Amino acid sequence: MSVRLLQRFSEFQKRILSVYNNKIVPLSGTICIVYITLFFFSYSVLAKSNAPVRAKNGMVVSASDIASMVGVDILKKGGNAIDAAVATGFALAVTYPQAGNIGGGGFMVIHLMDGTNTTIDYREKAPQAAYRDMFLDEDGNFDLKKSTEGWASSGVPGSVAGMLYALEKYGTMSREEIIMPAIKLASGGFPISYRFADVLNNFKKSFTRYESTKRIFTKEDEYFTEGDLFVQKDLAHTLSLIKQNGRDGFYKGEIANLISRQSKENGGFITLDDLTNYFPVERTPILGEYRGSKIVSMGPPSSGGIALIEALNSLENFSFDKETWGSSDYIHIVSEVLKYVYADRAEHLGDEDFYPVPKEWLTSKERGKEIAALVEERAVPSDSISHTTPPIMESEETTHYSVIDLYGNAVSVTTTLNSTFGNKIVVEGAGFILNNEMDDFSAKPGIPNQFGLLGGVANSIEPNKRMLSAMTPTIVLNSEDKPYIIIGSPGGSTIITTVIQIILNIIDFDMDIQEAINRPRFHHQWKPERIDYEHLGMTEDVKANLIKKGHFIGKERTLGRAEGIIVDYENNIIWGASDPRGYGEAVGY
Repeated sequence: MSVRLLQRFSEFQKRILSVYNNKIVPLSGTICIVYITLFFFSYSVLAKSNAPVRAKNGMVVSASDIASMVGVDILKKGGNAIDAAVATGFALAVTYPQAGNIGGGGFMVIHLMDGTNTTIDYREKAPQAAYRDMFLDEDGNFDLKKSTEGWASSGVPGSVAGMLYALEKYGTMSREEIIMPAIKLASGGFPISYRFADVLNNFKKSFTRYESTKRIFTKEDEYFTEGDLFVQKDLAHTLSLIKQNGRDGFYKGEIANLISRQSKENGGFITLDDLTNYFPVERTPILGEYRGSKIVSMGPPSSGGIALIEALNSLENFSFDKETWGSSDYIHIVSEVLKYVYADRAEHLGDEDFYPVPKEWLTSKERGKEIAALVEERAVPSDSISHTTPPIMESEETTHYSVIDLYGNAVSVTTTLNSTFGNKIVVEGAGFILNNEMDDFSAKPGIPNQFGLLGGVANSIEPNKRMLSAMTPTIVLNSEDKPYIIIGSPGGSTIITTVIQIILNIIDFDMDIQEAINRPRFHHQWKPERIDYEHLGMTEDVKANLIKKGHFIGKERTLGRAEGIIVDYENNIIWGASDPRGYGEAVGY
């Protein structure tokens, strides 16, 4: 065992034993000792480095080390990838509440060992009482505060229904086995990391606006510090009701009554009928092919799969060698392709239950060739791309996790509350934070939301409609239709460009999963007309060459926080990597 790993184990042991010795976690078998034993003897867990984590039997990569461990523990007990993904999802609602959730929604892409590919859409829905102009002021102007703050900003949550649907149809273990680890983490608490303490403290002012949130997510007259025990008793109660009663434990009865009553009292739109009538939808995946690999991704109301395949279909018409990575020519070609892809996204994509999305055309090889033919030596001005409405921007605070098991099942999940900690409202008595996903609709075509993306009629607000998303959970299959890459990322509109570049890094530039994720990224989304980039992502010479080609250089920023897996079938090795831009963990066994 490496010195770095021993140091990491020592720190982890101190965090867990501090709980155990103080008898704060009253668990059968004591989960603290279980975790220590599993960590020391069973897991391949490494501190962040340039090397991916290696395993033989299974892997979970998520934004929370504890949630990843929960998922791998399920795999070790004989559960499949779907069991592990659902257990990880519920654990993230406890340990990563800024985006992990039971008050939001998400998308799950599944590849089964028998070759079946499917997806589960549990994106939030607009309440029945929602209407197109609900976020406009008396003068008809878009009011950003209305769409991001308060109860009216919340869509009907889908996470609980979606995860339970996946478990019941494709999992092998009971609800109790899957949800109990999250209940224990919420009821007994967990020692918080330095980074999580910092996140909580940064949002203290926002949390204090709501008494229900302040009580759980702040410390009166002081700040959280590393090692503090974070206990969420109300959330544990809610999770226990879900464990006992399934979806009815959330969408009916006590929790549904709490949500609907507080919504009504505070100007929200979610009713008991909205909750009772919420159901996830199993959808056919969006499929494509890139240089011999099959792409399996999410369809509408996610724009991610279509945009990903449209971009790859175009980029397949260009050749990239290892020396071109990061060059001005490479960045120019990818950025030009992205302009057309994001323009198409704004014009054509929305909830296909409400709008006829031209999926076949957008994902066709012909459309890819058309876009490739439009790429010239100089940048094409964004205004010359004849679409009427720029794209709507989503929150960058989402979270992704990737899972593979011993049997060949793979799961890619992206889930979100929209803004960091959603609208910051904890449902009193239920302990979870609500989403502010209503901001992802086009409240007024042509007017940007909180993140700068704009949208059109295809994504306008309608009752019971699912809002457009850029989430891009993806599984790439090899020539034998076996899972090769499992990838996804948070990052709002930057999710698509993040996933594209990681796939290019692996397939075109022959990088391992950690290097492919670590490398600096860039982003162009058609409008605003600029290339944003990461620290050390562009040299001054590259910037100068791009400017000569007619590009506008944007701002330096962080682009995505991916969680990924690659499977090496020749050597029977699973490689996992968590993005160093975050503080997650790849855990395998």
